Formats: sequence, structure tokens, C-alpha cells
Amino acid sequence: MTSTLYPQPEGPGGPPPDKLTFTLPSGRRRATQVRVGREFRRDRLLPQLIRKAVLDDDGQQCVQVRLSAKDAANPAARALLDTEAGTALHLHQLLGGTEYAALFPRIVGHELDTAEPFLLYAPPRGTPVERLHVMSATDQEHFTRDLLLALHLLDGQGLVSRGVSPATVRWDGAKAQLWGLESVTRTGAPRRPWGRAPFCAPEQRRGEGLADSRDAVWSTAQVLYQLVTGRPGPADRPPPDLAEHRKLDRTLQDAFAPRAADRPTPAQALDVVAPDTARRVRLALPADESPTDQEAFDAALRRKRQHPRADRPRQGAAAEAERGNGEVLCPYCLENIRLDLTKLFVTDSRMQYKPLNLKGINNTVRRNDIMRGAVQKCVADPAFPEHFIPVPYLTYGRPLTVAMVGQSSTGKSHLLTQMIAAITDGGLEPFGLTWQSVNPEQHAKFVRERVQPLRNGKVLDHTAALGLDDFARFVESLLLTDDRGRVRPVAFFDLGGEDLVRTDAALRFLLGVDALIFVVDPALALPLPQLHHARERWGVEVNPDGDLAFGTVLDRLPKDGGCLDVPTAVVLGKADLLRFQPPVDRWLSRPAPNSLDPDAVRAESRDVYGLLRRHAGPAWLRPFETIRRCTLHIASATGSQEDRGRYPAGAGPRRVLEPLLALLAMHGLIPVPGDRDALALGETPAIEWTPPEQAGVPDSGDPMRPTERNRSE
Repeated sequence: MTSTLYPQPEGPGGPPPDKLTFTLPSGRRRATQVRVGREFRRDRLLPQLIRKAVLDDDGQQCVQVRLSAKDAANPAARALLDTEAGTALHLHQLLGGTEYAALFPRIVGHELDTAEPFLLYAPPRGTPVERLHVMSATDQEHFTRDLLLALHLLDGQGLVSRGVSPATVRWDGAKAQLWGLESVTRTGAPRRPWGRAPFCAPEQRRGEGLADSRDAVWSTAQVLYQLVTGRPGPADRPPPDLAEHRKLDRTLQDAFAPRAADRPTPAQALDVVAPDTARRVRLALPADESPTDQEAFDAALRRKRQHPRADRPRQGAAAEAERGNGEVLCPYCLENIRLDLTKLFVTDSRMQYKPLNLKGINNTVRRNDIMRGAVQKCVADPAFPEHFIPVPYLTYGRPLTVAMVGQSSTGKSHLLTQMIAAITDGGLEPFGLTWQSVNPEQHAKFVRERVQPLRNGKVLDHTAALGLDDFARFVESLLLTDDRGRVRPVAFFDLGGEDLVRTDAALRFLLGVDALIFVVDPALALPLPQLHHARERWGVEVNPDGDLAFGTVLDRLPKDGGCLDVPTAVVLGKADLLRFQPPVDRWLSRPAPNSLDPDAVRAESRDVYGLLRRHAGPAWLRPFETIRRCTLHIASATGSQEDRGRYPAGAGPRRVLEPLLALLAMHGLIPVPGDRDALALGETPAIEWTPPEQAGVPDSGDPMRPTERNRSE
């Protein structure tokens, strides 16, 4: 039966029906007229509004859970609705078609990336336990079994409900149903205060430690105690009269333990209440396909480990720097350049360049300060428009050059913008790195034109397509300093791989690149139904032949021993499109790390490899298969999709820094336990960071000091 908590929609003569468009659990889109009833809040502490709805095209009755525009502007409220949707969809995919699906709400549809996001459910079954006064002993047994079974199913997916209470558990006379899916969190996530005593576990109420499936066992025991006695139990200890209720005492006595470690798990409690039920559930659930993917991933790593690391001299700008002549790659004309004190300029009060003459400036502090703000005119390519290079870029050794690879509209610009913003927000500090801008004026412009608009929810304009001669666009450069005081410039480029032509300049640039980030657009790579709507909006189709930019770049780089040997990250970008799809959901919900764990990096790589292997095909895995040291990552620059040119709750980046962390670790800028190549391969020696004094720049105690050769000039 349907609870009267969900009022009937307006009848004849009421307001006209609204138009509702949403995504079905299958990923398909549906548009229909809808009539809605009065709305209310199930819990005054939660932002969700609830009302009954009738879809006019077929009369289907639903419950709509939504956020008002005001609440939807709060990222925390959206996160709750996202959690609820993700849990409901995951359970639908896992349990759909089985008898166990009835233990949870059945999701009908969702629309989340909009100004007023919502979910649609089938009508709830039964009555909330808080409204029940009498239940037979047999019904209590069935109710207890169902509730523990629901917790066991969640626990099997690494999930725990923090919201089990008489208000969220329903009973229809035959089966229980657990609502309140917005309270679900991942097992092992930091506890946050949630719920009310006595139904939330003591640790949960205090927000201490890590979430544990046994938290929900405490809540279940408290619900049953109130159901049996008609009153709530103590908030932090077993009820004093528990022994008077023999069945409850026999089955769930330990569930009232004040500490989670002393309580049974859902499976252990279920085994006492209903032996063999957990085993029957395991047999009914679909088989896990991941072992095959894991075996293929491990086999790929073994093949790459057989290829020794390249030991031949590098070419291009890299070789010049290693030979000690102090040359670096100009980020604009992509020609080699070195510090020349006769070509320095500074800006005057009108921001016009004027020549800098260092003669007569003998004070070291003043000289270094002037040099930090100076630029050098680059004349390496006379045909290239006039351009200037900040002096710090030329005085700290060869810059670490990072190139983003992917065809246009893959989200590279948004991802790189958020990656740099994460650095300037201090994201590298837990890893022992601090930053400075190479060119403060240029950096301020980057923040003003890219970072701030994106953070304010504005969709960035697409960067213009690169021309045949403009295969690489310089984006930004920063100075990174480690905890030993060593400084390394890092330059970021947007590489239009599909526009690369076979010119010496292109090859010279690629040979000087130190790290590559290949950005995979899921709409182009994965033929999953939940991406159909995105493909329709953007006018694109699945491309089984892979990203043209990937192939163009990979084909230009020479192989050493069968493999390319430039540290590389492959990023499944726009991952918010798949934020409810395993394994994407697991990684997107993880908090930012404060240390680099090679096992976790490899686990993420294995999961992304499996997803691409199952759905995308070999062309999309070519960077991983071709490049010896390559990690795979999941990232979203915005956290959600735009709605009419804006991100409704602002752009909330997720895991944008992790690909760069892996690359910096492979270059020795970030320490990792054991061998640095363990990030990508699990063994073999890592490359070393070439100190400035070995890259043609003497270490005089102040890296800003010019070389003796330049001083004499």
C-alpha cells in the first residue's frame, strides 16, 4: 500500500501539468507531462523536498525527491542528492530482476545537472516503522532478517548506511524496505556527524574514526529495540532491560556494544538471525567480470617490464640541456634558447618593455630581485611574432615540459585550468612542493581569464583550433620548489595532436617533452547508454578507432626497445558523466590523498584499464600499451555538466591533481615508498631529476645568479 505521507496530485481544474525530462536507469531519456502534489521534508535537517508525482503519458505514479533552486546552489546539498542517486542506481544495476531489489527504493529516473535537480522513485512500500505499534513475533523475525540483509548487500559493495532509523525503514506486512539512501557513505571514509541519538552509533554521532558497516548494525538494533518496547534505547550503551526481551537479547545482544569493533558485522548478525541467507544472496548476484580485466592489466605490465629503460642519449632540447649548454625550449616559438644578458628587458610604469642594463648594479639582492622580474627577448625564430621569456624560466635548468594530448572538445582546457588552480591552492604542499609564478603578470591573466570564471560556474570558451604550424599551445609555467630547496620550472602545453605535421619543429618539440597527459573523452570512447544524451547534445559519435590526436603523437615519437619511455598519464576526463558507473563512482568519491601510494595508483590504473578494455576497445588503450611508464586516472574538471552555459552549483573539480602527482613522482619531484617506477610498473629503477648544475646552470647558492659566461658577456 502507499503511505498517505505522499499526497495526491491536484485533480481536475488544478494547475496544468509541468514538462519533465529525465534520464532512465537504462541511460535513455524520457520526456513527459507530470502532475505533482504538495511537498514536504522528511527530515527538517535535510534539504530534500518530497512530493508525489503522476507521469501523464502513462499514469505512472512516482515519488519525486528534489532540491529547490536555493538549496541546489549549495554544493553540499547537491552532493547528498548525488549520493542518493548513485546508491539507488548502483543497487538497481546490482539487484534489478532479483527478489532482493524490493529491499530498497526503486529508482525511476533522475535529472541532476540542472538548476532544480531531482530523482524519481516508484512509490514506497508499507508504513514507516515509527508509525507501527504492533508487530507479531514472526513479523519481527522477517523484519530483522530483511533489514540485516539490506545492510549486508550494502556492505558487499563497500557501502554503509548512516541513516537507519524508524523514519527510514518501512514494513508492508511481508517485507522491509530501507530508504534514506542520501545517508550512505563508503566504508572506511572519515565519519561525519550524522543522525540523531540513539539511532546513530556513538562514533557516528561524534564524527570520530572511519565509517564501518557495524555502525549500521547498532542502528538496526536500536530500531528493533524501539519496535519491541515502544521506546528508544540508551544512546551509548546496551539497554538495561535487554535480557527481558529474549529473542532480541539472543540475536543482537552484541550489536548494542558501545564500540564498533565489539559489534558483529551485518553478515555475522544475519547468520545468527537467518543462517545461510548470505550464501543464497551471493549465488543470486551477477558474477564479477573484473578478474579477467585484472589479469589482462597484469599481463600488460609484465610485457612492459621486459623492455629495459631507454639508455640512448635524448634528442632535441633535452639533449642540448644534458650536454650542459644551458639551452631550454622556448614555450612560444618552440626553438632552443638560453640566457643572454644582452637581450633582457623590464617593463616601465606604462607596461612597455625597455632594455635592462645590469652594469653598475653590484648589490646581489637588488640584482636578483630585478632579474626575477625581467624577461628576455627571444630571437630564435625571426619569422615568429615578437615574444619575451621570463628570466626565471631560463635560470633553473631545463623546464619539465608537460603536454596535454587530445582532440578538441575533450575537456583538456577545463582539466588543465583546474589542475593549475589546484597547484596554486596549495595542492602540492602535502607532497613537499611549493610553487611560484614564473611570470606574475601572465599568471594573473590566467587566473583572471580562466580560473575565476570557471570557479564561478562559467563554461570556458573553447580554445581556437590549432593551425598546421601551431601544433602546441603554451598555457602556463610555474616554479616548483621541493623541501630541499631545489627549484624546477614546469611548463604546460596544450598539444593539438591531430594537427601535427611532419616538420622538424614538431619532432624537436616532442623529443623535448618530459611528460604526456592523454585525455580520454568518455562520450567518444565508451558506447554506454548513459552517455547517449551527452553525445546527442554535442553532436558526436562513439569512435572505436580512438582519438586521432593520440595516434598522431604516438606515431611521431621514436620507440626504445619496443616501448616509448616518456612518463605518461591517461585520464578518463569528464568522469562526472559516469559518476554512478563502477568503478568511476568509487574513485570520484575518494578524498584527495596527502601521500602517494603506489598500490592505490596501480589499483586506479587497473580499474580504468578494465573499463576501457571492456567498452572502448584497443585503440583507446594504445597510449598505455605503447608507453612503458603509464598510469591511468579518473578525473572531472567540473563535477557536473553545464546547464545553459553555466555549472548550476559552480565547477567542483574532482581528482584533477592525481595525474600530475604521478608524473611528478616518476620524475623524482615527489617521493614515493620504494622505487618510483612502482607507480606504473611495480618495479625497475626510476629516472632521476637532473639538478640545475648538471643542466648547464651552476649552483651558486642562488639559482637566480647568472652564469659566469653570461656575466662576462
